[in-house]
Amino acid sequence: MRHMLLNARQAAEQLRQGKVIAYPTEAVFGLGCDPSNERAVRSLLSLKHRPESAGLILVGASFTQFGGWVGDLTDEAIKPALETWPGPVTWLFPRGPKTADFISGSRDTVAIRVTGHRASTELCMAFGGPLVSTSANPRSAPPARSSGEVEDYFGAYIGGILEGALGGNERPSEIRDLATGKVIRPAG
Repeated sequence: MRHMLLNARQAAEQLRQGKVIAYPTEAVFGLGCDPSNERAVRSLLSLKHRPESAGLILVGASFTQFGGWVGDLTDEAIKPALETWPGPVTWLFPRGPKTADFISGSRDTVAIRVTGHRASTELCMAFGGPLVSTSANPRSAPPARSSGEVEDYFGAYIGGILEGALGGNERPSEIRDLATGKVIRPAG
């Protein structure tokens, strides 16, 4: 392993310093950064060769971590999402005042997920809020499923890799629209 493996506290510190890190998720390794740090987000987008217009997913340890990132909704409106969390389902919520264009892309929504993955949850708790969650791979390349693959893709361009195992899912999270209930990207 050429890259420094990090525990959750060390990884959270790298995030606070504006670095991009890699971490295990339910299905693949993800790249993450502080979603409120525009420079960090633009660095992540550049590493992935991903257009800003595509938007990014935010992952958190609990729904309360998304305060300000999502618009005001009734308890009844958010119930469908809460019934799937924690778990590998991402929901499109109306964006809140904290959600910049470099997060939501060309949409008036923000994609969020409350993870049930232990390492991802610990990282969000150590960081104290949600973080960007996108697969650790350059655009059009297969997602990294090992820290070695993360190394091959990103080498010294990231601040480290959070120690931990992947969850048992084969494919990235399902994405649903909260307003319509429509499945945007099916799981599996």
